Amino acid sequence: MEHVDPTIFRLAIFVLAIFVGYYVVWSVTPALHTPLMAVTNAISSVIVVGGLIAAAAFSGDEGPNGWIAKGAGVAAVTLASVNIFGGFMVTRRMLAMYRKKEKPKAAEAAKA
Repeated sequence: MEHVDPTIFRLAIFVLAIFVGYYVVWSVTPALHTPLMAVTNAISSVIVVGGLIAAAAFSGDEGPNGWIAKGAGVAAVTLASVNIFGGFMVTRRMLAMYRKKEKPKAAEAAKA
């Protein structure tokens, strides 16, 4: 039996992770969604710190790896920042669903 190419093996793991992630996310009840978003925002903030460190670690290196590390750090910071912002927006909408709706003032005046 021949060995499997490492790229194909990693691609298979990536595809399986997509399927598992899809089924895990869609099976979460709405009551648990807001706490999970808060945890996701915390993880993304760690990614932002790591991206900043990666972008700054090779600031003096002008070799071929310097610009790759800077680019990867900037990409990580950008994508994690978008994820954090989106997470806060989703959390805000979820919390708005639990607020009491205000009655219009005209309806209250008609009752009196």
